[in-house]
Amino acid sequence: MIFDSGSPIGIFDSGIGGLSVLRHIHALLPAEHLRYIADAAYVPYGEKSEQEITARCMLIADYFFSQGVKALVVACNTATAAAIHNLRTAYPEHIIIGMEPGLKPAAACSNNHVVGVLATQRTLQSEKYQRLREQLSQETQTRFVAQACVGLVNLIEQTDMDADELQQLLRGYLQVIAEAGADTLVLGCTHYPFVRESIENVYASLRPGLAAATIIDTGIAVAQHLQRLLIQEQLQSQRTAEDPAQSGSIAAYTTGDVTHLHSMLNKLLQLDNCPVSALQLAS
Repeated sequence: MIFDSGSPIGIFDSGIGGLSVLRHIHALLPAEHLRYIADAAYVPYGEKSEQEITARCMLIADYFFSQGVKALVVACNTATAAAIHNLRTAYPEHIIIGMEPGLKPAAACSNNHVVGVLATQRTLQSEKYQRLREQLSQETQTRFVAQACVGLVNLIEQTDMDADELQQLLRGYLQVIAEAGADTLVLGCTHYPFVRESIENVYASLRPGLAAATIIDTGIAVAQHLQRLLIQEQLQSQRTAEDPAQSGSIAAYTTGDVTHLHSMLNKLLQLDNCPVSALQLAS
């Protein structure tokens, strides 16, 4: 199949979490046209069954590829674990990139070989995560302390990032990891980078007198991998990024509240002029 280097790149998540990946892609590849879908009608994916998640991912992929995107980024750890194999099987000629909790880089940089992993329950239960954890535990002698952060995605979607309720929830989840002595934290959900500062502050308060924990966010690595594949397939945009008139565009779609997504784009990425449209996906 022949693709056009000027075609857009599709990125999606159940809500605003994938915007943390979009910002890295836009920073690294400013000449690319980016199209984002927030499947807000089904947020959070982490509390849905694997079958439900896979069905939604297939609908979104079908839509994106019908619109001629040259690459698809599944900007959600939960969706990747549940559906990436099905997506690649259905679209073997397309570039499809998923998310993976950064266990490997975390194990490499941890000084005491104890790593805390913050993720959704569905991600932590997935065969993909379990296999990776067991492999790295044996290879690196690292202890991974997993914490399913039930309810955290909903709070990030719905409330002020500094809300007391969010701080209290983080404290409860991080307490177990702090007691285990982890010196490195993996943000295993794309929503979590938006509360990174709160995570750092709460975790520091639970470990007084100790050095700040290293935080692993794989969004940058995903953007770099996307760039490598685009170059390899000769699909990187030929526009000149230095010329503002030639820079790539960003447009967003949501299966939920248009006003909310527009507000989050402005608040989190300072994209106040980004067009946002409602999207209906036949199930």
